[in-house]
Amino acid sequence: MLRGEAGVGKSVLLEYLIGRATGCRVLRASGVQSEMELAFAGLHQLCAPILDRIDRLPGPQRDALNTALGLAAGGAPDRFLVGLGALGLLAEAADDRPLICAIDDAQWLDRASSQSLAFVARRLSAESVGMVFAARDADEAPELAGIPDVVVPGLAEEDARALLNLTDRGKVDPRVVDQIVAEAHGNPLALLELPKGLGRSQLAGGFGSPRMGALAGRIEESYQRQLAALPDDTCALLLVAAAEPIGDPVLMWRAAERLGIGISAAAPAEVAGLVELGARVRFQHPLLRSAVYRAAGADDICRAHAALALATDPAVDPERRAWHESEAAAGPDEDVAAELERLSERAAGRGGLAAAAAFLTRATE
Repeated sequence: MLRGEAGVGKSVLLEYLIGRATGCRVLRASGVQSEMELAFAGLHQLCAPILDRIDRLPGPQRDALNTALGLAAGGAPDRFLVGLGALGLLAEAADDRPLICAIDDAQWLDRASSQSLAFVARRLSAESVGMVFAARDADEAPELAGIPDVVVPGLAEEDARALLNLTDRGKVDPRVVDQIVAEAHGNPLALLELPKGLGRSQLAGGFGSPRMGALAGRIEESYQRQLAALPDDTCALLLVAAAEPIGDPVLMWRAAERLGIGISAAAPAEVAGLVELGARVRFQHPLLRSAVYRAAGADDICRAHAALALATDPAVDPERRAWHESEAAAGPDEDVAAELERLSERAAGRGGLAAAAAFLTRATE
């Protein structure tokens, strides 16, 4: 059993296994959410290519399996006999050459199939049959408990950076890279997909709002429900963190102090596992950052950016200060627009043309 979060690479590892299974026959199945209520749908998907061998099974097992898979009429089949029949059928299919069964998204198998396949997996001994499952959390596939498992971790930081560098997104600000790597937690899919949800100006220097578009509406809605249960000062602190794309805790706390937010405001968010406040401010997921920003009112967003502008050292990072000032502006502001235009050349030198274009566009707005 390969276990790990969505996007960590379980399916890729299954494909790697199948690609190296030379001399073996391969049967594949994949759990489907829409079929979770259909008894034995997953078992049928796996066994369909070898049903021509079902007549070789002992009568009781053959009849039970035929009924379970809808090949014959009858009452509810005995689950024990279905399991024995599935074991016998796979053993028959492996009679001439070894058999590999690869079952992906096992957490979405219907319960009857999960029970039957787990029954088979626990009883493989002399048969030339290998079964490999891939699933998310153990709690999502309880029928498969007890099968030896391997947890698939996220990539190490060096490998995560190497994968991120493969995305063709032009010049990316190193600090933005640091934040993407930190929040992706080594998840390969996140590392490949997150840059696609960011505009070039955001990648060039983090300039732009952290709204990620409609990446995953329902996931974001679940985060917003969690945010609604937090104290007001905790939500305000999270908004400051969301509006500051580099994850600098010193800058975040300086801005929070200007808003009258105390250190204790962080505790509820940390206890809920929504954010980590250490050497870097790291949200549980980039969609959470987006959800925090979307849930805030316009006035709150302006106040957060205004505090961040005042907390940013103009000698060290003048363009970021100017950007926060522009996001905090309640209306047209010639001084802010002129500063953005002046700093566009510096932004171009540090972040490329995309950052300069973002500054000029914002100055025009």
